[in-house]
Amino acid sequence: MHFSRLCHLTGWPVAAAGLLLTAQSATAQQAAAQPELPQLSEVTVRSTLQESALEQTPASVTVLDGERMRERNLQVNLSESLSAAPGLQLQNRQNYAQDLQLSIRGFGARSTFGVRGIQIYVDGIPSTMPDGQGQTNNIDIASLERVEVLRGPYSALYGNASGGVINAYTERGEGAPSVQSSFALGSDGQKRLGLKAKGETNGIGYVLSASRFLTDGYRAQSAADKNLFNARIDVKPDEYSQLTLVANHVDIDAKDPGGITPKDWAANPKAVASNPLLYDSRKSVKQTQAGLTYERQLDGGQALRLMAYAGQREMMQFQSTPKASQTGYRGGVIGLKRDYGGIDARWSGKYELGSGSLSLIAGLAANTVREDRQGYKNFAGNQLGVVGELVRDERNTLTSIDPYLQASWAFAPRWKLDAGLRWSNVQFQSRDHFLADKNDSGNAGFHKLLPVVSLQHELNQDTNIYASLGRGMETPTFNEISYRPDLAGGLNFGLKPAVSTSAELGIKQRFNVAGLRGDWSAALFQTSTDDEIVVASNDNGRTSYQNAGKTRRRGMELSTSTWLMPQLRLSGALTLLDASLRSGYCDSKGQDCTPAGNRIAGTARHLGYLGLEWLPATDWRVGLDWRHVGRIAADDKNQVYAPSYNVASLSVGYTKRLGAWKLSTFARIDNLADKNYVGSVIVNEGNGRYYEPAPGRQWMAGTSLSYQF
Repeated sequence: MHFSRLCHLTGWPVAAAGLLLTAQSATAQQAAAQPELPQLSEVTVRSTLQESALEQTPASVTVLDGERMRERNLQVNLSESLSAAPGLQLQNRQNYAQDLQLSIRGFGARSTFGVRGIQIYVDGIPSTMPDGQGQTNNIDIASLERVEVLRGPYSALYGNASGGVINAYTERGEGAPSVQSSFALGSDGQKRLGLKAKGETNGIGYVLSASRFLTDGYRAQSAADKNLFNARIDVKPDEYSQLTLVANHVDIDAKDPGGITPKDWAANPKAVASNPLLYDSRKSVKQTQAGLTYERQLDGGQALRLMAYAGQREMMQFQSTPKASQTGYRGGVIGLKRDYGGIDARWSGKYELGSGSLSLIAGLAANTVREDRQGYKNFAGNQLGVVGELVRDERNTLTSIDPYLQASWAFAPRWKLDAGLRWSNVQFQSRDHFLADKNDSGNAGFHKLLPVVSLQHELNQDTNIYASLGRGMETPTFNEISYRPDLAGGLNFGLKPAVSTSAELGIKQRFNVAGLRGDWSAALFQTSTDDEIVVASNDNGRTSYQNAGKTRRRGMELSTSTWLMPQLRLSGALTLLDASLRSGYCDSKGQDCTPAGNRIAGTARHLGYLGLEWLPATDWRVGLDWRHVGRIAADDKNQVYAPSYNVASLSVGYTKRLGAWKLSTFARIDNLADKNYVGSVIVNEGNGRYYEPAPGRQWMAGTSLSYQF
């Protein structure tokens, strides 16, 4: 019977009601047949010192789960899995002699090697030296519990780091003991072998992880051999205390292909300049460190935390500086040995104050580094790429002693005020033992009071907004004072620290609407900096620095993690950044000038990431990732840009449990479209060799087998 006829006979209200009831019944049956969307896990942030739920933290923080970082990845570089963090520009240089290129909101972008301007911690132990120079190659992804990326004003709580903080935490050994072996291989001779044991026995939790990574490299002169060991042991002496021991060792031997010119890259992305081959440019690094943390709960909501650590790092680097350039006491080989250590003592307390609550933290962080540094020519007669004549010998000492305070006051329903204060004090001392050219000993000290304050309001149980303001300091590193702009001997103690004022407005929200469940956050930020440290000259691996005038970094960040369906999750991140000079400056000779308004070298104006994860069955996972990086200014004058690019990756993983055994396998293809693009840039490279090419399409596959006792 036609619907119109039914309406005529029984009346349209009855027919409409019948259709509505039928639709509701069908929808209910369909909803009952479909599984529920996964619940959102509760995430606690530790990087702001005052632990709080992620959505209630008055700062831009991204928390990445260690298990998800390992899934369908080689587990060698943080760049494999940190693209989902907005504000973070993380480039794989395909050069294990130089570490990753990492910047947060434009800070750290000028670094030609290693990481600077950003604090990096591994299990509470700083991987950043007191001068702000750090590295990531001792982070063991295989045993990570999580990584937290803190951006904006709150980084002032860590002292000498204007851009942000990366905190990596090793997982805790719990449950029945288990052992795991893993093996993966991929393009360009990549191989990774891993062994891991974890669990808890007689009240002692433990995680032991060891791995070896080998690669022939995408280009000639880029082979590497990396050995890594990481351990964590947890003991509870009594019900009120916790003792944690962590230890880490990394050993790297890597060739250094250097950069190439834009013209050479266009002709052959795998090209290598002649000097890195002639002089066999390379680097070897060995580092061992250990730390002990004691935590105790006291009466009245109080607690104590004491951490002490010590370590040693040895490095030998052979640069590609040509023989003709090594006149006088200029060299091409750097050898150093560092002994470092420190403590962090912290008290915390929680109190009722009126109708609200007050949390307090008071602490003292002290760190010291003693470095013996030598410089040599990289030739002996006609033999190139060897340790030649000694041209530099010095002992450098770095110390920092920083007291800090922090308070969090819930002064009214749904309102919270946070404030922190740190007195950052960094001392440099150099004692010259090579006196043939004169005594270049000297010392310098930098100190600054670094405040941060934030106000947070809870709009409802799922939505929080906040505003924060802080001041940061970024001292020159010992590497940045190693060469004077006039090319004379000795250290450049004329450099001053850059001082920044940062402001941020943000919103965080959890949602469960229209068949979607997830969270999203957004932040607007601006940082104004005085005495920005910029390159004065860059010649064959010897870079000198100077203070410029004012700079400004401002922009927006968006991020989300959303369950679109019970088996389909979307992750996304977007960064818009305007990092530019507000006043111009000239090079060390006063000839080559950079005008105000230029973009800060090494920065991209927009970064984007989208990731889809599909769980078609309990044992299967499929991932599709897309990443966009805008064009990057390679020099201060903005005459050279690395082109923007878009790359996509596809991965699949399978897990099978057979009693106490667990088998996991994965396969992955990166750069699906086989695009030629520049993976990173060497900022202001004096010979115009700015580009470090990224590989074309790459494949990798791996398997792991574990047994639980």
